[in-house]
Amino acid sequence: MDDKIENAIAYYTKQGEAILAAVNSRQNLTADEVIHYGEEMAKIEYKLTALEVARES
Repeated sequence: MDDKIENAIAYYTKQGEAILAAVNSRQNLTADEVIHYGEEMAKIEYKLTALEVARES
């Protein structure tokens, strides 16, 4: 079970890094794009937090 949790943590961490890279590489983001990326990051952070709690249990 720990391997699945670790794999999921690695996956979502990579997804978050990809979003940050996309945001940081663009200079002309619209407000809608910023909101969209922010919502996606919030989902990823929520999942990562839940996985880290599960790993500790």
